[in-house]
Amino acid sequence: LAGTDIVASMTVFKDGKPKKSDYKRFKLQGMEDQDDYGSMRQVLCRRFCHYLDGDKGFDERPDVLLIDGGAVHANVVREALSAMGVVLPIYGMVKDDRHRTRALVTADGLEIGIQYNPAVFALIGRIQEETHRFAITYQRDLRSKRISRSKLDEIPGVGEKRRNLLLKHFKSLTAIKEADQASLERLLPKNTARAVYDYFHRE
Repeated sequence: LAGTDIVASMTVFKDGKPKKSDYKRFKLQGMEDQDDYGSMRQVLCRRFCHYLDGDKGFDERPDVLLIDGGAVHANVVREALSAMGVVLPIYGMVKDDRHRTRALVTADGLEIGIQYNPAVFALIGRIQEETHRFAITYQRDLRSKRISRSKLDEIPGVGEKRRNLLLKHFKSLTAIKEADQASLERLLPKNTARAVYDYFHRE
């Protein structure tokens, strides 16, 4: 969203089923603008650096990588892995006009149709949907936290420590807005609690 909170997600399927304990999510670092290729390079390098180091949670070698994108995306990933000495089968996911994956494509541009194999079509579609869901959920969580912090930072007397205290206790900005002054005073000095209450209840 306008270059903010850029994230990527990695889902894992084993024997045709999601293995959620192995899912990973990444917040892109040093990315001021949307850059699909740069983002993929960074994520793949981070994921496989951990693999090469034998870090727990990253140490299992995947049989194949499915990339959200076409042949160019798959080639970018192949080049990034090759530079690390990692060789794996890589396929991009080619979408139809309803944004469903209709084919897989190699880094060399060879398309493999999957629409006429119902089991494969359903599995690839499930992987695509699950990966998008996981990424979108993470992006929304980051955005919500950023908005919560920026709102609370506007209130006199609320610094980082009190902001974190409020969020930890009430769990969300909405709950802080709905809190009465007495509830706020259990956490904050009276004048600060009054400032927080007034901020969200001013006309």
